Amino acid sequence: MIEADKKSATEGLRLIDSHCHLHDTEFFTDNREQFYKETVEANIGMICVGTDQRSSRQAVEFAANHEFTWAAIGVHPHDTKDGWEDVKTLLENKTENSPIVAIGEIGLDYYYNNSPRETQIEGLEAQLQMAIDYNLPVSFHVRDGAKDQPSVWGDFWPIFDNFPGLRGVLHSFTDTRDNLEKGFSRNLYVGLNGISTFTKGQLIQIKLQYILIHDS
Repeated sequence: MIEADKKSATEGLRLIDSHCHLHDTEFFTDNREQFYKETVEANIGMICVGTDQRSSRQAVEFAANHEFTWAAIGVHPHDTKDGWEDVKTLLENKTENSPIVAIGEIGLDYYYNNSPRETQIEGLEAQLQMAIDYNLPVSFHVRDGAKDQPSVWGDFWPIFDNFPGLRGVLHSFTDTRDNLEKGFSRNLYVGLNGISTFTKGQLIQIKLQYILIHDS
């Protein structure tokens, strides 16, 4: 276990990658330690983000044993059908030296419907309550589905507003200017990643330019 004073120190870091999955053995196996070494040598810290119960446990274990590394724990909407009890347990066992700094990534995803809508909503509400109870920020995954499906944002914003005091980031945001403004009005950060480059469509380019100008 890394000592508490070392775990909390960010001095000397150029930046912190606020959303990575280096801890997850589904994606990284033999090369994980090499990637970690190269990242830290570049003076970059990282927050390892869970997507289900297994990867959340792995995020905590990995972060607890690596400097300049922290953990976000949560169950992605795709996996809410398998439960989120381990997230609750990890929080209940959280100590003063714990590397857990956030809840995530959690939210709603109506694009694939890997978990039923009702289960996604239940999982989101339960984990938002955990964020409030433990005063932790949230990494949100929110993605709309087909036009003939219920609006994901029509469900998401009322749920969000039922939990005063929430803070966090709309991770991998690719939606409309209207929802961008709604996020800003709620003091949320907005995350952009490679998905924004998948299309050269004018709408995506306008959204990207607006976000960059707004935050400059």
